[in-house]
Amino acid sequence: MNNQFWRIERRPEGTDFAGALALVQEPLPELADGEIRISNAMLSMDAGTRLWLTDREDGYQPPLPVGAPMTGLVVGEVVGSKAEGFSEGDLVRAFGVWGQMSQVDAMMSGAVRLDPSVDDKRAWFGPLGMNGWTALWGMEQTGAAKPGERVLVSAAAGATGILAVQIAKILGCEAWGIAGGTEKCRYLTEDLGIAGAIDYKGGDVGKQLDSAGGFDVYFDNVGGPILDEVLIRMSHYGRIAVCGLLADYGSGSRTSPQEFDQVLMRRLRVEGFFSPDFMDQGERLTARLREWVDAGKLRMPYDVTRGLENTLEAYAKLFTGSNIGKVIVELET
Repeated sequence: MNNQFWRIERRPEGTDFAGALALVQEPLPELADGEIRISNAMLSMDAGTRLWLTDREDGYQPPLPVGAPMTGLVVGEVVGSKAEGFSEGDLVRAFGVWGQMSQVDAMMSGAVRLDPSVDDKRAWFGPLGMNGWTALWGMEQTGAAKPGERVLVSAAAGATGILAVQIAKILGCEAWGIAGGTEKCRYLTEDLGIAGAIDYKGGDVGKQLDSAGGFDVYFDNVGGPILDEVLIRMSHYGRIAVCGLLADYGSGSRTSPQEFDQVLMRRLRVEGFFSPDFMDQGERLTARLREWVDAGKLRMPYDVTRGLENTLEAYAKLFTGSNIGKVIVELET
């Protein structure tokens, strides 16, 4: 059986993914003990995977080697199994490959069986997946947001940020978001009903932030210059939960806050967090998130691209800011 998938040919420069990845076809090997074969129905597009395409060895995981398949979260049906606990026909989520099929070690890929009763299977990438886990954990545990506090989220119209601002509201906080463009800011304030939105493309970010006052919690998905603007507007004893560094991915830059002294002056706590660190809490987090989804308290807009051949166009949306919500590629199965 042949598999069509995206292979890394070279390290991409900026968003030139078409010049770095190639759609190829190769035969699948026989299943080994512990492996499952998944017919991918959907691929998750996640900005953090951009770091895997660099040659940085000091990231949160080693880079993917040139010549390897591009890796990411997939949802699909098990069509072959030599792994205990997985049977043909199971709906699963795992770290697989950007391809028609993913053949993976069930344990090493973090494969989990999914509840088929969830009507919108895309939710397993959004509020019921790692974006949801990350938003909840970062807001409640790392950020330690408390009712009545003012919370700010960057990349607030992205897949994790859009959940983080809603969770802040659910926890009784005053939620603010940073996003690029009037349409995204309108969505945050009018559709989601958060307290306010800062348009970083609209000029004078600092003045816009001043309209809110001090922030007790900053859920940071971006890093870069915006972090400096926020540091001097944090409340004393505030917390900064560092989820991502979108400003750095693919640019070769490193976030170097000029206002770092405010960590001392305002007695701030700055802490990074990463979803594999709380993977063992996934079942508990999912159950809680599902209550909010079923109650209509937690929503996710989806930006869907169809066809494996269009994957790179979908991926680029994460870095050009043209999406609202979760970017997904749906495959023809």
